[in-house]
Amino acid sequence: MRTVGSDAASGNHGLSAAAVIPARIGSTRLPRKMMLAETGTPLFVHTARAVAACPRIARVVVATDSSEILDAAVEHGVEARMTRADHQSGTDRVHECVEGLRAEDGARFDVVLNVQGDEPDIAPEDLAALVDCFTDDAVELASLWAPIESEAELAARSVVKLVLGSNGDALYFSRAPIPDTSHARSDSGETLARRHIGVYAFRPDALARFCALPHGVLERAENLEQLRWLEAGGRLRVLPASRRPRGIDTAEEYADFVRRTAPSSDPKSARS
Repeated sequence: MRTVGSDAASGNHGLSAAAVIPARIGSTRLPRKMMLAETGTPLFVHTARAVAACPRIARVVVATDSSEILDAAVEHGVEARMTRADHQSGTDRVHECVEGLRAEDGARFDVVLNVQGDEPDIAPEDLAALVDCFTDDAVELASLWAPIESEAELAARSVVKLVLGSNGDALYFSRAPIPDTSHARSDSGETLARRHIGVYAFRPDALARFCALPHGVLERAENLEQLRWLEAGGRLRVLPASRRPRGIDTAEEYADFVRRTAPSSDPKSARS
């Protein structure tokens, strides 16, 4: 995997970016999800390779609570660090990893991306767009959205919806269908909600502030940590994704991934 390089190696505008992939061994809906390897390669390694394909990202590091995942990362040529097992969220794990890298080798980044280990279909061009949006000094935290494709998707509590302001910043995230159009004076026929894609990019100081914030009332009500930032008055830029990644939460979704993924001809070789 790539490591920290020059400004030229880290992409346009001189922005240096790192991606941290939180990968814990415990998972409720799909046990030991990160270590599933029916393709010949553990799931989290597929994600790391997809992230490393983004030319804007200079360093890709897996942050884990599992020596088993750490060993598998080493075997497949992926940089990894152990983190505490008691983190409440992947974002906290990312922050610990970034602080550890800074202490180890003085690593400094303009942008830190948090990409969940179960997102092997993430588009490198969408990660590049996230990095590039930080050329706007007003952006401290950014994420991605995709269109809502059906009424069933809009109604599903498992789908996180958001609504945007005219400047592209998030106004609110919810598991409920938003906005409520039952009292609308006219019907444009347009679905105003967007589907949130849970990939985040932070300025490092914003990541530290995010993790230091107390959990907010809205966050606890919806069980959505990004609401902590909005409730505290922060701005969150959300960009349209070029394609919607198919995250893996169930055995059926993993089986679909296996069907459409050719086994690696050299699973021990990490590609950048």
